[in-house]
Amino acid sequence: MNPYVVALGGSVRGESNTDNVLRLALKVAAAAGAHTMHLGGPELNLPMYAAHGPRRTTAARRLIEELRKADGIIIGSPSYHGSVSGYVKNALDYAEDLRNDPSPYFDGRAVGCVAIAGGWHGAISTLDAMRSIVHALRGWPTPLGVPVVAPTPLFNSCGACMVPKVQQQIEIMAHQVVAFASWRAAAEIAAA
Repeated sequence: MNPYVVALGGSVRGESNTDNVLRLALKVAAAAGAHTMHLGGPELNLPMYAAHGPRRTTAARRLIEELRKADGIIIGSPSYHGSVSGYVKNALDYAEDLRNDPSPYFDGRAVGCVAIAGGWHGAISTLDAMRSIVHALRGWPTPLGVPVVAPTPLFNSCGACMVPKVQQQIEIMAHQVVAFASWRAAAEIAAA
């Protein structure tokens, strides 16, 4: 069984460096045998999360279901004032709806984290915040988290990464997510 990897994050406009990094990570994951899904842009333009809200929008229900099915997750966020963007954090807050699942939240799932900023301080502090959120959600942050400093566009008009070090780090992180997700998927089959 091929693992299922969901990438979450990016920007509302859907054409940011963060969106492009997530697309690259999913391309690498797919080449490694994973089924993939990118939830970004319009899919994450959600109402503010309310734990006891009476209803969920169609987009919110889809987000929750895709996260529920995921064997591995990749989260990408731009750094906003040294931390995760409100847009990405709000989407992650919806994981609270997984609290009563047999594997609550991100329990047992590999989670790759990518933070993009104009400088190292923002990239590192945002990556640290993302990894803390993943721990709080019982996920397993991959050994390699990727801080990216991007004062200029990282990708050309064809969608190719123009910075070899960033390309290499995204490839390593995506392979880690797929490897750990494959082990999780195999363990679930063996337990069934």
